[in-house]
Amino acid sequence: MEQQEYDIITRMNDKYMKMSKGHKAIAAYISDHYEEAVFMTAAKLGETVGVSESTVVRFASALGYEGYPEFQKALEKWVRNKLNSVQKIGAKYGKSTQSEILHSVLTADIEKIQDTIVNLDAAAFEAAVETILEADTVYLVGVRSCEPLADFLHFYLNMIRGNIVLVKTTSVTEMFEQMIRIGEQDAVIGISFPRYSMRTLKAMEFANDRNAKVITITDSIHSPMNLYSSCNLLARSDMVSIVDSLVAPLSVINALVVALCLKQPESVKKNLETLEMVWNNYQVYLNDEINFIDEEPMLHYPQTRGQ
Repeated sequence: MEQQEYDIITRMNDKYMKMSKGHKAIAAYISDHYEEAVFMTAAKLGETVGVSESTVVRFASALGYEGYPEFQKALEKWVRNKLNSVQKIGAKYGKSTQSEILHSVLTADIEKIQDTIVNLDAAAFEAAVETILEADTVYLVGVRSCEPLADFLHFYLNMIRGNIVLVKTTSVTEMFEQMIRIGEQDAVIGISFPRYSMRTLKAMEFANDRNAKVITITDSIHSPMNLYSSCNLLARSDMVSIVDSLVAPLSVINALVVALCLKQPESVKKNLETLEMVWNNYQVYLNDEINFIDEEPMLHYPQTRGQ
């Protein structure tokens, strides 16, 4: 009998911090590979993860299930609900016009930004700005749908300051390899929204164990990303359709960039002037951008053959 009404993924997230090494490995695999895990026996899951069958059974029991069969049924139910999301969006918008869909989605995004304004902790935001400025090296971690957010933040942080490392990998092992030098003078920014990434969580746990400063950009106080973070930037991100809305998180990232620029205006100005000089000297934008100089587009500039 279930002890609480939380779904299986929420249970894993809530208990992750106190799990043993073997149980964390199982949770990470299920979170990232639930499509395969749902069909596995306890023995097969254990073999795939590298733990014993009995460890898998104890894992199910630790989550509040009477045994592995009940655990597997709960996982099947969760996966079935995820797969039904397309049908749900069809029922919601099936008879709507394109204009109505546009209005509905944009209105929902506006509400998410408004909710974020009300609930974002100003002190946490200020602490995040100071941490980013003071860190020797800043590591950025965002996978799956959060990867574009990490890319965007990386692009602008690189213009503001040096020593920015964007951790890009599909492997937890490679992630640790890229973060092997992280220490107490460094900081990591982990970005994750439902369904939360265990890879990102493990990276934050690793950084925390190395006494680095940990910042998270996530959706709520119940997010497992908060387990290892001392600075939580909360941005609402609900399921509007079959994809997550990342509008509010991107707005928070924009605010971070602006705040950082205002903290170091001379440094940012110098970096941008250097970049502008490099772009001009090497004609970076000549062939693939329209750059307006003296209100005339640079379309008439001669181009070297073979470019």
